[in-house]
Amino acid sequence: MRPVTRNALLVIAGLVVALLALGALPGLIRTGDPYYVEATVAAGGSAVAGENLSERRFPYSFGAVTAADDGPGRSEPYYTGVVGLKGAFTHTPFAEFEEFEARTPAAVDRRGDSPTGDVAFLRVDGTRYRLEIVRPPEAA
Repeated sequence: MRPVTRNALLVIAGLVVALLALGALPGLIRTGDPYYVEATVAAGGSAVAGENLSERRFPYSFGAVTAADDGPGRSEPYYTGVVGLKGAFTHTPFAEFEEFEARTPAAVDRRGDSPTGDVAFLRVDGTRYRLEIVRPPEAA
């Protein structure tokens, strides 16, 4: 093997390792049953003001709200990845709910240790939405 080819392969391998470490590739890992944020319209009460939030920073929550125009809506799926390490490198719906809790604690209801079943309320354009983290089993 020529030295130039060997060096090129080493550089490419180094870039792949660096991208994995930075979290660019873990976002592509899809293993296990996915988590979703599910949105439904809810009656009045405490809620996080969605007008003050960026849709880019909260893609799971706003994706579910956008899909809830004609009834219950779901966000894009979030897969935990191999042994759950993906969450340290990528954005998660759990991080969105933690941010909601930091902004308006009364608008979030935690259901124990598992994130499944956590509920948050978000007000967008005057409509209050109930957001819940769900994890339905995949069809066999």
